[in-house]
Amino acid sequence: MTAYLLRRAPAALLTVWAASVIIFVLMRMAPGSPATVLAGPDASAATVASIEKSLGLDASLPVQYVHWLGDLATGRLGDSIIYQQSIASLIGERMESTLELAIAATVLMCLLGIGLGVLGGSTRSGRVRAFLDTTFSVLLALPTYVTAVLLLVLFGVVWPDILPVSGETLATHSPVGAFQSLVLPAITLAIPHGAVIARMLQSSMREAMHEDYVRAANAKGLTHRRVLWVHVLRNSMSTAIVVIGIRFGGLLGGAVLVEALFARNGVGQLLVSSVQSRDYFVVQDLILFAVVTAIVVQLISEIVLAVIDPRVRLV
Repeated sequence: MTAYLLRRAPAALLTVWAASVIIFVLMRMAPGSPATVLAGPDASAATVASIEKSLGLDASLPVQYVHWLGDLATGRLGDSIIYQQSIASLIGERMESTLELAIAATVLMCLLGIGLGVLGGSTRSGRVRAFLDTTFSVLLALPTYVTAVLLLVLFGVVWPDILPVSGETLATHSPVGAFQSLVLPAITLAIPHGAVIARMLQSSMREAMHEDYVRAANAKGLTHRRVLWVHVLRNSMSTAIVVIGIRFGGLLGGAVLVEALFARNGVGQLLVSSVQSRDYFVVQDLILFAVVTAIVVQLISEIVLAVIDPRVRLV
């Protein structure tokens, strides 16, 4: 495992570096700057220039990039230009909300994906298979914002007072309130990713049904249920584990939109407000953090896959 991580480290570091360059350049290419936001719309050019100098934004872009990268390498996230506080504290204040949403959505994603995938891969009914295939296609084609709007209309207008449609309650304050406020955003996040897992697992199970080891198990007189759970599902789960790891990265990206739509004060909401106010350092740190998280989760999923499936080797 150590050798595998050492082999993957250069590619991972290269990906993080490339992402940092892209993020930095895109933020500087966007119209406006934090100095103009702080100075106000009627400020003079001299005022804006003075603020840029005080923030270090008057330096050349390569110098700004090197300073930012140097701070990250030494564990210093810097300070928010707009909020006037450390970025680490800003993220810490909102991380609990985002982690609650990510964990809840991951659990729902796995339950939905594995449950429907096993049903679709094990059923012998052509009608059930056709129904599930259609359902997966619809769920995959449904944009996240459409799902969010539908849930907001259903539980905000049609069935009000059943579940809260905006705001949040942290679990440390009220576990019941936190659960209720998590239901709708977690469902919104989980549906498209769960559909991907379900379709992949269903296809993998259907293919496994025709493998020689399954035919051999049937020839030994094992029950269909035992063949399904011991042989087919066990060998098909490797695909699902990899997809779950990849989809977790997608959850982080989807959390930005979902937190904004459901008015959750999480990291995604912080990212949106920071982009709008051109708070360069907050945006850069948050996106780079998401990239690193996605890479780490992908590596963990590959290691877990190699542990549970002896046919897979870490190369």
